Amino acid sequence: MQKMAKKQTDRLRIEKLKSSGPKEIFRNNAQIHDKLVNNFSKVVFEKLKKDFPNLEFRFRDSLYKKEINEKLNSVDSRLGITIFVEKASIKPDGGIIEVKDKNNNWRIVLVCEAKHQGKDIDNIRQGILVGKNNNQELMVAGNAIERSHKNINEIRNIMINEKHFPYILFLQGSNFLTEPETIKRPDGTEVILKHDIGSLNRIDRLTSANYSLPINKNSCENIFITIDGKSVMLQAVSIYTKSTEWTIEEMLPINDGCFKNFIKNFRFN
Repeated sequence: MQKMAKKQTDRLRIEKLKSSGPKEIFRNNAQIHDKLVNNFSKVVFEKLKKDFPNLEFRFRDSLYKKEINEKLNSVDSRLGITIFVEKASIKPDGGIIEVKDKNNNWRIVLVCEAKHQGKDIDNIRQGILVGKNNNQELMVAGNAIERSHKNINEIRNIMINEKHFPYILFLQGSNFLTEPETIKRPDGTEVILKHDIGSLNRIDRLTSANYSLPINKNSCENIFITIDGKSVMLQAVSIYTKSTEWTIEEMLPINDGCFKNFIKNFRFN
C-alpha cells in the first residue's frame, strides 16, 4: 500500500513538472535573486552605519501608502488625497534604507528592486528544450515586470522634493540582454542569443522608468529640463543588467556611486 502511494506521489510530481516545471524553476530563480538583493541592502545598511557613525540609519521592508500621501500633501495640499485601503503599502525586494537629517527627518538613501527573467542561457548550456512540445531552444519572454513600475512611482511620490533618486533596478536573465551572447550546447554547437528581438528582450518595458537613459549607468542624481521657460525635475531609475547571476561584490560599487550623490547634498541641508 505504501509503495502504491509512493508511486502515485512520484507520478503526480512528474506530471506537475511536465505541465508547469519551467514556471516552477523560474519562480525559484526569481526568489533567489530577490533574496540576494535584500541581503545586499542589508550589507549596505551595515556598511553605512560603520562608515558614518555620526549619522543614524534605519532599514525598512515596506512603506505605507498613507505615509507616502502625507509627504505629497505636505508639499502641495492638492496632492496625497486619495486612499481606499488604510494599510496599502509597497514592499521593494531590497527594502528601504533611510538616514535621519539634522531636522530629524528620515530621508531615503537606497531602494533596490530585483527582476530575474529568462532562463534560456542555462537551458541551452544544459541541453534543455522548452515549449509546449519540448522542441524549442528559446522561451517566449514573460511579462513579470508590472510591480516594478508601481514601486518606482510610489518612491517618486515620497521623494518628490529630493534632488536625488537612489532607486536601483538589478536585472538578471536572458530577457535583459544588451548585446548578443553566444552560448554552447553540451554537444559544442553554438546558439546566438540576439538582444534586439521582441520575443526575447524585455528591457524596453522598463526603460520608461529612466526616460530611456543609458543602461548600466548611475542615474541617481535628478535631471532638470526646461519646458516653456519652466524647470521640470526628472527622477530616473538606475537600471543595471546581467545575463548571469549578480554578486554582492559587483553590486556594492553601484550603490557607492548613488550614495555619493546623496551625501553631497545632505551635508548642506
